[in-house]
Amino acid sequence: MNITVYGAASENIKNEYKEACFSLGKTLARRGHTIIFGGGKNGLMGAVARGAESENGKIIGIAPKFFKPDGVLFENCTEFIYTDDMRSRKELLEKKADAIIVLPGGIGTYDELFEVFTLNSLKQINKPIAVFDAQGYYQPLKLMLDYTVKEGFLAKEKMDCLFISNNDKEIIEYIEKESR
Repeated sequence: MNITVYGAASENIKNEYKEACFSLGKTLARRGHTIIFGGGKNGLMGAVARGAESENGKIIGIAPKFFKPDGVLFENCTEFIYTDDMRSRKELLEKKADAIIVLPGGIGTYDELFEVFTLNSLKQINKPIAVFDAQGYYQPLKLMLDYTVKEGFLAKEKMDCLFISNNDKEIIEYIEKESR
């Protein structure tokens, strides 16, 4: 299965996040899944890719051409696709996915999460979305989304589009089950 993984590119994060994402990458590769990601060598993107690489997993990086000279890309991808811009990158990451895993991240990751969450809830795509709540990172967001439902701004059944867990095995089991 092709699994798009969104996550932080920053190196200024705790090692616990990187270790959890490295482990996730290893497990995904062991189970025969292809990792599709934004191509970065740093942060949680890099950690997942290195985890998959350590198990000889298939890794597809997708990044805009302007990242190429910056030295920020993971060089050991099985395949690398260059796009003209960030919008094309996002479109390909979503299109190539059978399922999506969202790691902790910043505004770029939030943007990717909310875009696929919106598309799923509007039935424009039908892909399982799992949010990897490593170190409880997404608990404040979960509270906000629960509050959004409580206040009537989001229908409760729309929340069924997201599976949130801090357990990488549960994340993988969920996407495998929901992708059938």
